[in-house]
Amino acid sequence: MAVTTPRELVRWSGSPQRLRLRRNLTRSIRRGHPWVFVDALREAPTGSPGDVAILQDKSGKTLAQGYVDPTTPLAFRVCTQRASERADSQWAARGLERAVALRELLFSDGATTGYRVVHGEGDGLPGLVFDRYGDVGVLRLDGPAAEGFWNADEIAEYMSERLGLTHVYERRRSRGGAQGRPLVGPTPDGPIPFLENGLPFTSDVVNGQKTGFFLDQRDNRALVQRVARGRVLNVFGYTGGFSVSAAAGGASHVTTVDIAPAALKTAKAHLEAIGMSEDAHEEAAEDAFEFLEAARADGARWDVVVLDPPAFAPNQRAVEGAERAYQRLIEAGARVTAPGGTLACASCSSHIGAERFVELVEEGVSGARRRGTVLDIGGVPPDHPAPLGFRDFRYLVFVLVQLDD
Repeated sequence: MAVTTPRELVRWSGSPQRLRLRRNLTRSIRRGHPWVFVDALREAPTGSPGDVAILQDKSGKTLAQGYVDPTTPLAFRVCTQRASERADSQWAARGLERAVALRELLFSDGATTGYRVVHGEGDGLPGLVFDRYGDVGVLRLDGPAAEGFWNADEIAEYMSERLGLTHVYERRRSRGGAQGRPLVGPTPDGPIPFLENGLPFTSDVVNGQKTGFFLDQRDNRALVQRVARGRVLNVFGYTGGFSVSAAAGGASHVTTVDIAPAALKTAKAHLEAIGMSEDAHEEAAEDAFEFLEAARADGARWDVVVLDPPAFAPNQRAVEGAERAYQRLIEAGARVTAPGGTLACASCSSHIGAERFVELVEEGVSGARRRGTVLDIGGVPPDHPAPLGFRDFRYLVFVLVQLDD
C-alpha cells in the first residue's frame, strides 16, 4: 500500500555544512560504517544537533551526506553515499518503504505481530527505531541529534497510515524512568497484546524496558522452545519471554528470576495465557547472582538454564569488568545445570564480540568444572539488520551449550 509522502519527515532545511576527514576512513565508510567520531574530523561540526552536513575525504571529495551532533563525540551519522541523493523527506520515505517491505516479507504468515519495523542504521535510517506490537507502534529516536533531524510527528502519521496502526507512542531516553508522549491516538492505557511465533505476549509500551519487550531475542526464544524439557530456569527473565517459550516447548516446570516484581507479575500472566498451571511456575524477585549462589548451595538443578543479562559493558571502558561478570555468571549457571543439561548464555554488549563471548562461555563452564558441546550460536533476527561494515550493530550473541553428564 503506497502512501503520500508527508510534507516534512526530516526537520532540516537549508544549506549543509561541509566536514572533512583528517583520518583516512574512506574505505570503512564506503563499506557501510555509518558513524564518524569528532577526533576523525579536521574541525568539529557547528550548528545544532540534527543539522545536515556533507562529509568529504582528506582530499575534499564527497563521501556521504548525513547529520551532525556538535555536542557529543559521535559527530556525524551517514544517511546516504549517493551523490545524486539528498537526506530529505523523499529519501526518508524511500527508506521507510524499503524497511516496511522487508518486514512484510519476513512476517507474511501472521504468526508474529510484534517486530521491529525500522532498525536505525541497519535500515539506512540512522537514529530511528520503530517497533510494532499489533496495531500499536512505538517510536524511539537515538539522542538529541536524531531528535533534531527526524520529525517524529510526521513519521508517526506516515507509519500509522502505511501499517494501519491505531496508536503510535514515542519513547524517550530518560535516566529518571520511562518518558514519552502519544503521537497518533491517545496514550495506550494498558499492555498491548501481540503474537510471537504464534505465542501470545503483551508489551507495556509506556512503562516497559526499551519499547516494552526484547524483540531481538525472538529467534533465540524459538531455539529454547525446541530444546526445552523438564525443569527450566530463566535468569534475568523480565516478563518471561524465554519462560513462555520453554513452557510451550514442553517444560514441566519453569522458574523465572528477575529483580523487578512487576515484571514477574507479567511473566506469570504470560504463562497463564498459554495454559501453564500456577504450580508449574515459580517466580523469584531476587538478585540473579544471589539466587544462583543459594541454588547451588541447596543442590538445586535445572535441565535447561537461560542466562540473559542486561549489557554488562555499555562502553569500552567497562569491558574488563564486564568480562569478569559474564564469566562469573556463566560459571554460576553451569553449576546449577543438571548433568546432560542445556545452558543458554546471552550477551548484548556490543563491545564484546562473538568470538570473545564464546571464550567467556568456555571459561565459565570450565570454572564450574564442567565440559560442554556447542549446539548453536545465535544473534539478532532479520528484522534487526546490520550494515555489513558495522559490527557494533551485531551486538547480540546467544550461545547454546549442552553440558557433560
